[in-house]
Amino acid sequence: MTSFVYVLGCVHKGRHLTYVGWTSDVDRRLAQHNAGTGARSTRGREWILLHSESFETRNEAMSREWHLKRDRAFRKRLAVEAALTEDTSR
Repeated sequence: MTSFVYVLGCVHKGRHLTYVGWTSDVDRRLAQHNAGTGARSTRGREWILLHSESFETRNEAMSREWHLKRDRAFRKRLAVEAALTEDTSR
């Protein structure tokens, strides 16, 4: 079964926040986070999908998730790029 790693982003109190997770259905999982039924740390915020990668196995996705959670520079770059894109679309 195909599994995905995803990076979500939001702006909360002027700060760019990111969240990294894995799932078998990215759209369903994003909806769960935005409905308040996702991870506790994501509740009460409106999240957007910044990045996703697909893998053939759950273990590969979980391994990549572990690495992305430790790569703060990559997550920050995604958040800044998303903020710049949103600013230019206004």
